Amino acid sequence: MSVIEEKLKEIQKRAAEEMKLADGLEKLNEIRVAVLGKKGSLTSVLKSMKDVPPEERPQVGKYVNETRDIIEKMIEEQRRAFEEEELNRRLGSEAIDVTLPAKKQRIGHRHPNTIALEDVERIFIGMGYEVIEGPEIEYDEYNFTKLNIPANHPAKDEQDTFYITDDILLRTQTSPVQARTMQANEPNKPIRMIAPGRVYRRDEYDATHSPMFTQVEGLVIDKGISFADLKGTLELFLHQIFNENVGVRFRPS
Repeated sequence: MSVIEEKLKEIQKRAAEEMKLADGLEKLNEIRVAVLGKKGSLTSVLKSMKDVPPEERPQVGKYVNETRDIIEKMIEEQRRAFEEEELNRRLGSEAIDVTLPAKKQRIGHRHPNTIALEDVERIFIGMGYEVIEGPEIEYDEYNFTKLNIPANHPAKDEQDTFYITDDILLRTQTSPVQARTMQANEPNKPIRMIAPGRVYRRDEYDATHSPMFTQVEGLVIDKGISFADLKGTLELFLHQIFNENVGVRFRPS
């Protein structure tokens, strides 16, 4: 068993123990944030995937997803138990006028973009990719110059880009994350990453577009990589995000 798998087992065990000691929904939510939140213990394990040998990443990624699913299921079961306990307590202590009209139950839900983005991330993690985030307020140098976009390129026009100063802007793409990753990486070390996140472009003259949208792009650098790898990656992703029987046509453009 690898070090990461041992960490995952420990995180799952500790989460189960803490949930047994939880005394209500507030404490349960604290546990959820501490484990599954952006700075949670499980998220920190995901960030360490870059240290896993490439041939082991698919199996470890699968184990990470299984651990997340188990913990989410435990939290949901505990939440229902607390809610049922609270309801029974109220029913025992409050007088109910059954002639009053029932109140409409309002249940919130997670945003569809968040759900879809997490699905995308899990699929690529399962293929051995690392999820890397970068700043939304970016330098012109990373957003354009380091990506070989010259000063006179149409994309640099102020009609398309939100400039804060002459050198600072709201990023128009997640490509700067690729530039930062390559810059921080050792020259001979392989890279396999995706960069999801919000990006910004001026589209006030087109009602069909939003000035902010979510983008996901990937980068693979290694020896022996070809378009066959790209095709296989995209086909596997589409089959998993939709279903195994979906037809895929790979058309270079």
